[in-house]
Amino acid sequence: MNALIVHRTRGEADGADVRTLGCPVSTVVDMTDLAEATSPVWPIPSSLSPSRVSSFTSCPMQFRFASVQRLPEPPGVATTRGSIVHRALELLFVLPAPERTPEALASALAEALDEYSTHPDYVGLHLDDAAATKFRAECDKLIERYLDMEDPTTIRDIGLEVRMAANVGSLELRGIIDRLELDADGELVVTDYKTGRAPSGKFEQKSLAGVHFYSFLCEAVLGKRPAKVRLMYLSNGETIETVPSAQSVRFIDTRTAAVWKAVERACTTGDFRPNQSRLCDWCSFQQWCPAFGGDPDQAAVEAVAAYDASLDGRDTA
Repeated sequence: MNALIVHRTRGEADGADVRTLGCPVSTVVDMTDLAEATSPVWPIPSSLSPSRVSSFTSCPMQFRFASVQRLPEPPGVATTRGSIVHRALELLFVLPAPERTPEALASALAEALDEYSTHPDYVGLHLDDAAATKFRAECDKLIERYLDMEDPTTIRDIGLEVRMAANVGSLELRGIIDRLELDADGELVVTDYKTGRAPSGKFEQKSLAGVHFYSFLCEAVLGKRPAKVRLMYLSNGETIETVPSAQSVRFIDTRTAAVWKAVERACTTGDFRPNQSRLCDWCSFQQWCPAFGGDPDQAAVEAVAAYDASLDGRDTA
């Protein structure tokens, strides 16, 4: 195997570093100084997940579109490919450990592709024969890379696609763990598959922020903190491992409380501020963002029409 494993010390992933991710928590907290409104302009969500926390801290306006208004987004090749590969790995681990062979994984991928053949996320891509062949080849490459990274017959999995939720005050924190397993000492290990490339620098720390969210959920729900959390980047074969600490898990309370207070205030006042960054290049809602001259109030109608058109293969431009 030629997999690259990068170990992170506790200090590198603890609160002081995580606080600087995306839109800094200090900036989010500053938003809570906005004037009180008598009643919410937008309904206040009742729960947060790692992706929602990341969305709000990266760009409150995008959070409004996706998580408050729940506007649909046209399917993307990368996202759909990732969903299919995740499903293939789930199907592989349903099998007894000795049966998790390369041939079994290839069969699992074929089954996952068949399942998605009528799914809106795949149908909406409108792939021609050449594009569909390329899509399948990219999926094949990801599962081949996975097999270079670990031997699935050695994994002592105890849960797949595990949904967890825990309350912090009136707020529900929830998440889905790709794979929960036991190591040689019987300790919990959380494994999260990533089909994109491994991040670098501050973006790596942003990925690890979600790791500690899962650690918090395990401790809250199962009464046990994971001994290790692994992020497996199938695109380039790198595995990032970190050991959650009591400090990093406690920081989830602090971080989510700050983000939640800011979300409540934004919903109450209607003030969701755009935060321009490189992520804007991939945002499905850019045309309605005021930072790009768009009108957010038009998104409720136009985003739905654009999504329906994307599924039909029509162009609304």
